[in-house]
Amino acid sequence: MSSPLVIQPRAEDVEGQPILRPLPSARCRSVGPFVFFDHMLETTYAAGTGMEIRQHPHIGLSTLTYLFAGQIQHKDSLGSDQQVLPGDVSWMTAGAGVAHIERTPEALKASGSTLHGLQVWLASPKEHEQGAGHYSHHPASSLPVSEAMGVSLRMIAGSGFCLESPVPVLSPTLYAEVKMQMATRLLVPAEHAERAIYVLEGEVTLDGEALPSQSLVVLAEGETPTLEADSDAHLVIFGGAPLDGPRRMNWNFVASDPALIERARERWAAGDWPVVAGEVERIELPR
Repeated sequence: MSSPLVIQPRAEDVEGQPILRPLPSARCRSVGPFVFFDHMLETTYAAGTGMEIRQHPHIGLSTLTYLFAGQIQHKDSLGSDQQVLPGDVSWMTAGAGVAHIERTPEALKASGSTLHGLQVWLASPKEHEQGAGHYSHHPASSLPVSEAMGVSLRMIAGSGFCLESPVPVLSPTLYAEVKMQMATRLLVPAEHAERAIYVLEGEVTLDGEALPSQSLVVLAEGETPTLEADSDAHLVIFGGAPLDGPRRMNWNFVASDPALIERARERWAAGDWPVVAGEVERIELPR
Protein backbone atom coordinates (compact mmCIF):
# COMPACT_ATOMS: atom_id res chain seq x y z
CA MET A 1 0.00 0.00 0.00
CA SER A 2 1.32 3.45 -0.89
CA SER A 3 1.16 6.30 1.59
CA PRO A 4 -1.89 8.54 1.07
CA LEU A 5 -1.58 12.23 0.29
CA VAL A 6 -2.42 14.32 3.38
CA ILE A 7 -3.55 17.93 2.90
CA GLN A 8 -3.83 20.38 5.77
CA PRO A 9 -6.81 22.73 5.36
CA ARG A 10 -6.65 26.52 5.31
CA ALA A 11 -8.54 28.37 8.04
CA GLU A 12 -10.75 31.05 6.51
CA ASP A 13 -13.81 33.13 7.28
CA VAL A 14 -16.83 33.33 4.97
CA GLU A 15 -19.04 36.30 5.83
CA GLY A 16 -18.44 35.69 9.54
CA GLN A 17 -18.63 31.88 9.49
CA PRO A 18 -15.27 30.21 10.31
CA ILE A 19 -14.38 27.33 8.00
CA LEU A 20 -11.58 24.91 7.19
CA ARG A 21 -10.90 24.52 3.45
CA PRO A 22 -8.68 21.61 2.35
CA LEU A 23 -9.84 21.68 -1.27
CA PRO A 24 -8.76 23.07 -3.66
CA SER A 25 -5.09 22.81 -2.81
CA ALA A 26 -1.90 23.29 -4.81
CA ARG A 27 -1.28 19.60 -4.15
CA CYS A 28 -4.75 18.43 -5.13
CA ARG A 29 -7.14 20.37 -7.37
CA SER A 30 -9.99 17.87 -7.33
CA VAL A 31 -11.15 14.48 -6.08
CA GLY A 32 -13.62 13.02 -8.55
CA PRO A 33 -16.03 15.87 -9.33
CA PHE A 34 -15.30 17.61 -5.99
CA VAL A 35 -13.37 20.84 -6.58
CA PHE A 36 -14.15 22.63 -3.32
CA PHE A 37 -14.64 21.41 0.26
CA ASP A 38 -15.58 23.64 3.19
CA HIS A 39 -15.93 22.38 6.74
CA MET A 40 -18.17 24.94 8.47
CA LEU A 41 -16.78 24.72 11.98
CA GLU A 42 -19.20 24.36 14.87
CA THR A 43 -20.09 27.94 15.73
CA THR A 44 -22.50 29.32 18.34
CA TYR A 45 -24.33 32.47 17.29
CA ALA A 46 -25.71 34.69 20.03
CA ALA A 47 -29.33 35.84 19.97
CA GLY A 48 -29.83 38.42 17.25
CA THR A 49 -26.98 37.08 15.11
CA GLY A 50 -26.46 34.25 12.62
CA MET A 51 -24.79 33.24 9.41
CA GLU A 52 -25.52 35.65 6.55
CA ILE A 53 -24.13 34.73 3.12
CA ARG A 54 -25.47 37.48 0.90
CA GLN A 55 -26.57 37.07 -2.72
CA HIS A 56 -23.75 35.76 -4.92
CA PRO A 57 -23.40 33.98 -8.30
CA HIS A 58 -22.24 30.57 -9.53
CA ILE A 59 -21.61 28.87 -12.88
CA GLY A 60 -20.45 25.42 -13.92
CA LEU A 61 -20.92 23.62 -10.61
CA SER A 62 -23.36 22.09 -8.15
CA THR A 63 -23.33 23.16 -4.50
CA LEU A 64 -24.21 20.61 -1.83
CA THR A 65 -24.87 21.70 1.74
CA TYR A 66 -25.10 19.11 4.52
CA LEU A 67 -25.54 20.05 8.18
CA PHE A 68 -24.74 18.26 11.41
CA ALA A 69 -26.29 20.96 13.61
CA GLY A 70 -28.34 24.10 13.08
CA GLN A 71 -30.47 25.26 10.17
CA ILE A 72 -29.94 27.26 6.97
CA GLN A 73 -32.43 29.08 4.81
CA HIS A 74 -31.57 28.61 1.13
CA LYS A 75 -33.02 31.02 -1.46
CA ASP A 76 -32.03 31.26 -5.12
CA SER A 77 -32.82 32.96 -8.40
CA LEU A 78 -34.69 29.83 -9.54
CA GLY A 79 -37.41 30.69 -7.02
CA SER A 80 -36.39 28.15 -4.37
CA ASP A 81 -36.91 29.04 -0.70
CA GLN A 82 -36.02 26.09 1.50
CA GLN A 83 -35.17 25.53 5.15
CA VAL A 84 -32.36 22.97 5.44
CA LEU A 85 -32.18 20.82 8.60
CA PRO A 86 -29.44 18.50 9.91
CA GLY A 87 -29.11 15.43 7.70
CA ASP A 88 -30.86 17.07 4.72
CA VAL A 89 -29.18 17.63 1.36
CA SER A 90 -29.51 21.04 -0.28
CA TRP A 91 -28.47 20.58 -3.93
CA MET A 92 -28.19 23.43 -6.43
CA THR A 93 -26.87 23.06 -9.98
CA ALA A 94 -25.82 26.45 -11.34
CA GLY A 95 -25.48 25.72 -15.06
CA ALA A 96 -24.99 28.96 -17.00
CA GLY A 97 -25.80 31.14 -14.01
CA VAL A 98 -27.67 31.10 -10.70
CA ALA A 99 -27.55 33.39 -7.67
CA HIS A 100 -28.36 32.29 -4.13
CA ILE A 101 -28.23 33.27 -0.47
CA GLU A 102 -27.75 31.17 2.66
CA ARG A 103 -28.64 32.47 6.11
CA THR A 104 -29.75 31.50 9.57
CA PRO A 105 -33.58 31.42 9.64
CA GLU A 106 -35.13 34.40 11.43
CA ALA A 107 -36.61 32.31 14.26
CA LEU A 108 -33.21 30.85 15.13
CA LYS A 109 -31.53 34.22 14.72
CA ALA A 110 -33.86 35.64 17.37
CA SER A 111 -33.10 32.89 19.90
CA GLY A 112 -29.46 32.14 19.06
CA SER A 113 -28.22 28.90 17.52
CA THR A 114 -25.32 26.59 16.72
CA LEU A 115 -24.22 25.77 13.16
CA HIS A 116 -21.98 22.93 12.01
CA GLY A 117 -21.77 21.30 8.59
CA LEU A 118 -20.13 20.86 5.21
CA GLN A 119 -20.49 22.59 1.88
CA VAL A 120 -18.90 21.15 -1.24
CA TRP A 121 -18.83 22.11 -4.91
CA LEU A 122 -18.93 19.49 -7.65
CA ALA A 123 -17.78 20.58 -11.10
CA SER A 124 -20.38 19.89 -13.76
CA PRO A 125 -19.40 17.75 -16.77
CA LYS A 126 -18.66 19.88 -19.83
CA GLU A 127 -21.99 18.98 -21.44
CA HIS A 128 -23.83 20.45 -18.41
CA GLU A 129 -21.62 23.47 -17.68
CA GLN A 130 -23.86 25.92 -19.51
CA GLY A 131 -27.15 24.09 -19.03
CA ALA A 132 -30.21 25.11 -17.04
CA GLY A 133 -30.04 25.68 -13.30
CA HIS A 134 -31.79 23.30 -10.90
CA TYR A 135 -32.50 23.04 -7.18
CA SER A 136 -33.68 20.07 -5.14
CA HIS A 137 -34.03 19.41 -1.43
CA HIS A 138 -33.66 15.90 -0.03
CA PRO A 139 -34.78 15.39 3.59
CA ALA A 140 -32.67 13.21 5.86
CA SER A 141 -35.31 10.47 5.78
CA SER A 142 -34.82 10.06 2.00
CA LEU A 143 -31.10 9.23 2.22
CA PRO A 144 -30.17 5.53 2.39
CA VAL A 145 -28.43 4.27 5.52
CA SER A 146 -26.71 1.01 6.43
CA GLU A 147 -25.75 0.00 9.95
CA ALA A 148 -23.70 -3.06 10.76
CA MET A 149 -21.26 -4.04 13.50
CA GLY A 150 -20.97 -0.56 14.97
CA VAL A 151 -20.51 1.29 11.66
CA SER A 152 -23.22 3.60 10.32
CA LEU A 153 -23.07 4.76 6.68
CA ARG A 154 -25.33 7.40 5.13
CA MET A 155 -25.03 8.01 1.38
CA ILE A 156 -25.27 11.79 1.00
CA ALA A 157 -24.86 11.78 -2.79
CA GLY A 158 -23.90 9.27 -5.45
CA SER A 159 -23.39 5.60 -4.77
CA GLY A 160 -21.13 3.18 -2.92
CA PHE A 161 -21.13 0.59 -0.14
CA CYS A 162 -24.29 -0.93 -1.77
CA LEU A 163 -26.19 2.35 -1.26
CA GLU A 164 -27.46 4.95 -3.74
CA SER A 165 -28.60 8.47 -2.89
CA PRO A 166 -31.56 10.16 -4.63
CA VAL A 167 -29.55 13.37 -5.16
CA PRO A 168 -29.36 13.99 -8.96
CA VAL A 169 -25.59 14.02 -9.42
CA LEU A 170 -24.28 14.63 -12.95
CA SER A 171 -21.36 12.18 -12.95
CA PRO A 172 -20.25 9.08 -10.98
CA THR A 173 -20.00 10.32 -7.39
CA LEU A 174 -19.32 9.03 -3.89
CA TYR A 175 -20.19 11.11 -0.82
CA ALA A 176 -20.85 9.21 2.40
CA GLU A 177 -21.09 10.17 6.06
CA VAL A 178 -19.57 7.51 8.32
CA LYS A 179 -19.92 7.07 12.08
CA MET A 180 -17.76 4.39 13.67
CA GLN A 181 -17.87 3.11 17.21
CA MET A 182 -14.56 2.51 18.97
CA ALA A 183 -12.72 -0.64 17.81
CA THR A 184 -14.76 -1.05 14.63
CA ARG A 185 -13.37 -1.43 11.11
CA LEU A 186 -14.43 -0.43 7.61
CA LEU A 187 -12.92 -1.59 4.33
CA VAL A 188 -12.90 1.25 1.76
CA PRO A 189 -13.64 -0.42 -1.59
CA ALA A 190 -12.16 0.73 -4.89
CA GLU A 191 -15.61 1.38 -6.39
CA HIS A 192 -14.57 4.84 -7.62
CA ALA A 193 -11.28 5.86 -9.24
CA GLU A 194 -10.68 8.85 -6.95
CA ARG A 195 -11.46 8.88 -3.22
CA ALA A 196 -10.60 10.93 -0.16
CA ILE A 197 -11.36 10.87 3.56
CA TYR A 198 -11.98 13.80 5.89
CA VAL A 199 -12.05 12.98 9.61
CA LEU A 200 -14.36 15.35 11.43
CA GLU A 201 -13.82 13.93 14.90
CA GLY A 202 -12.18 10.98 16.61
CA GLU A 203 -9.07 8.85 16.36
CA VAL A 204 -8.87 6.78 13.18
CA THR A 205 -6.14 4.72 11.54
CA LEU A 206 -5.81 3.75 7.88
CA ASP A 207 -4.03 0.41 7.49
CA GLY A 208 -2.53 1.02 10.91
CA GLU A 209 -1.37 4.62 10.34
CA ALA A 210 -3.08 7.42 12.29
CA LEU A 211 -5.09 9.90 10.23
CA PRO A 212 -4.86 13.54 11.31
CA SER A 213 -8.23 14.94 12.34
CA GLN A 214 -9.69 17.68 10.14
CA SER A 215 -7.30 17.02 7.27
CA LEU A 216 -7.94 15.69 3.77
CA VAL A 217 -6.48 12.25 3.06
CA VAL A 218 -6.41 11.32 -0.64
CA LEU A 219 -6.33 7.58 -1.32
CA ALA A 220 -4.37 5.87 -4.09
CA GLU A 221 -6.43 4.62 -7.03
CA GLY A 222 -7.33 0.94 -6.92
CA GLU A 223 -6.28 0.30 -3.32
CA THR A 224 -8.68 -1.01 -0.66
CA PRO A 225 -7.42 0.24 2.71
CA THR A 226 -9.05 -0.49 6.06
CA LEU A 227 -10.20 2.19 8.48
CA GLU A 228 -10.12 1.38 12.19
CA ALA A 229 -11.59 3.56 14.92
CA ASP A 230 -9.50 3.91 18.09
CA SER A 231 -12.35 6.00 19.55
CA ASP A 232 -15.84 6.85 18.44
CA ALA A 233 -15.26 8.63 15.12
CA HIS A 234 -17.12 10.76 12.59
CA LEU A 235 -15.87 11.18 9.02
CA VAL A 236 -16.84 11.52 5.37
CA ILE A 237 -15.60 9.58 2.36
CA PHE A 238 -15.98 11.23 -1.04
CA GLY A 239 -14.82 11.11 -4.65
CA GLY A 240 -15.93 9.66 -7.98
CA ALA A 241 -14.85 9.53 -11.59
CA PRO A 242 -12.05 11.89 -12.69
CA LEU A 243 -13.15 15.16 -14.26
CA ASP A 244 -13.48 15.26 -18.05
CA GLY A 245 -10.61 17.73 -18.30
CA PRO A 246 -9.09 20.44 -16.08
CA ARG A 247 -11.21 23.13 -14.49
CA ARG A 248 -10.51 26.80 -13.85
CA MET A 249 -11.80 28.35 -10.63
CA ASN A 250 -12.18 32.06 -10.05
CA TRP A 251 -14.15 33.33 -7.07
CA ASN A 252 -17.53 31.49 -7.26
CA PHE A 253 -17.12 30.39 -10.87
CA VAL A 254 -15.97 27.02 -12.21
CA ALA A 255 -15.45 26.30 -15.92
CA SER A 256 -13.42 24.28 -18.41
CA ASP A 257 -13.00 27.41 -20.58
CA PRO A 258 -11.49 30.60 -19.04
CA ALA A 259 -13.67 32.67 -21.40
CA LEU A 260 -16.79 31.44 -19.57
CA ILE A 261 -15.38 32.72 -16.29
CA GLU A 262 -14.45 36.09 -17.74
CA ARG A 263 -17.91 36.49 -19.22
CA ALA A 264 -19.51 35.56 -15.88
CA ARG A 265 -17.36 38.12 -14.04
CA GLU A 266 -18.38 40.82 -16.50
CA ARG A 267 -22.07 39.96 -16.20
CA TRP A 268 -22.06 39.96 -12.38
CA ALA A 269 -20.16 43.26 -12.24
CA ALA A 270 -22.65 44.81 -14.67
CA GLY A 271 -25.70 43.52 -12.78
CA ASP A 272 -26.67 41.33 -15.73
CA TRP A 273 -27.57 38.28 -13.64
CA PRO A 274 -30.69 36.48 -12.36
CA VAL A 275 -31.66 37.81 -8.93
CA VAL A 276 -33.03 36.22 -5.78
CA ALA A 277 -36.55 37.53 -5.23
CA GLY A 278 -36.82 39.96 -2.33
CA GLU A 279 -33.04 40.28 -1.89
CA VAL A 280 -31.23 43.58 -2.32
CA GLU A 281 -27.78 43.07 -0.79
CA ARG A 282 -25.18 41.14 -2.72
CA ILE A 283 -21.50 40.25 -2.57
CA GLU A 284 -19.61 42.35 -5.08
CA LEU A 285 -17.03 40.95 -7.46
CA PRO A 286 -13.59 40.86 -5.78
CA ARG A 287 -10.85 42.71 -7.60
